[in-house]
Amino acid sequence: MDHHNGHNHSHHHNDLKGRNLFISILLNILITASQVVGGIVSGSLALLSDALHNFSDVLSLIVSYIANKLAKKKASAHRTFGYKRAEILAAFINASTLIIVAILLIIEAIKRFQNPEEIESNLVIWLSLLGIVANGLSVLLLKKDSEANMNMRSAYLHLLTDMMASVAVLIGGLLMKFYQIYWVDSALTLAIAIYLIWMGYDLLKDSTKVLMLFTPDSVPIKQIVKEINAFEKIKNVHHVHVWQLNEEEIHLEAHIDFNEDITLSQFDVILREIEEFVFKQYYINHVNIQPEFRKDDVKDVIVQD
Repeated sequence: MDHHNGHNHSHHHNDLKGRNLFISILLNILITASQVVGGIVSGSLALLSDALHNFSDVLSLIVSYIANKLAKKKASAHRTFGYKRAEILAAFINASTLIIVAILLIIEAIKRFQNPEEIESNLVIWLSLLGIVANGLSVLLLKKDSEANMNMRSAYLHLLTDMMASVAVLIGGLLMKFYQIYWVDSALTLAIAIYLIWMGYDLLKDSTKVLMLFTPDSVPIKQIVKEINAFEKIKNVHHVHVWQLNEEEIHLEAHIDFNEDITLSQFDVILREIEEFVFKQYYINHVNIQPEFRKDDVKDVIVQD
């Protein structure tokens, strides 16, 4: 089976992803610097918390950008898979930072609830508008890629939550300006933090599953074993491992016990049939089979190595 179709298109698309990420990094550096200065001058915790969140975004976007570059590097004798998992690792780091930042914001919001302070609302309003525009542009740049790539989704989620946070800060600024409701600053900080945890949890869970080599949810191992067992000449499928290397590759390896002592050319025909079957039915695109005949080994489907 040919696993290299559309390589040139993929390379061009990766370059575009990298460019969009780089633009988003520059926009977020601008927002972060503005919000840090504005938060200190105005005394707004919501603005400073949004700046902290934006700073974590700058770091996460840099991680995503580096991972995107590394993922294009070729395999070598020392790195036989290349850097294909770099983007999954980036997604894990980014999801973790989302949750850590959220916890820090919750602690600060609770402290500020106990000691509310007067805030310079005009500055809060203008800087939140800047955040909405810049983050909105970044979200549009990354939206398409976020649908098919975990690393890009982690960057996209950071930016989307930033845009939502800026909207919340704008509403808070307007309430403080016209109604002098200063506790809303802490309430919005708390809401932003809870939203970050909610958004980060699923991504953290998904990236952890891939890093831990868990079987993808879309792959029913017992059903696959049953269907391969029905192939002619196959006696038993056992010692099965299925894992996801990255978002493009799902690997299957297994031992197959044959009913008779078949030739290598016969095995190649059966192997091709298995490859085509698992690819069409379950999108498994890398298959490694160990053929056996009357070998004395454990015949369980799952064997602890």
